[in-house]
Amino acid sequence: MDVQEAYKLLYAFALIVISLLLCVMLFRSAKGPGVTDRLLSINMVGTLVIAGIVILSRLLGEAWLLDVALVYTMISLVSVLILARVLIPPRPSRKRFRDEPGGESNV
Repeated sequence: MDVQEAYKLLYAFALIVISLLLCVMLFRSAKGPGVTDRLLSINMVGTLVIAGIVILSRLLGEAWLLDVALVYTMISLVSVLILARVLIPPRPSRKRFRDEPGGESNV
């Protein structure tokens, strides 16, 4: 076995592991107990897809797939930011102190 075959075997193994982790994250994004868990799993799905594209680029020897990975990275970042903005409240309710403006006073 030469070095090229060893790399192909390593890349194939990495793609299999990434695809298994991708299935786990998809299950977690559907089941997750909270909104933040779902957002984190969606972000992880994007990261795993990007890693898979980069490994596939090295396996196939196609440099243009790296450009696709960069564009997918930007799209994934924007989509997670938009989902976080829509699904997570900007200021969760918190207990106000008496000295704060708008706070309750017991005087």
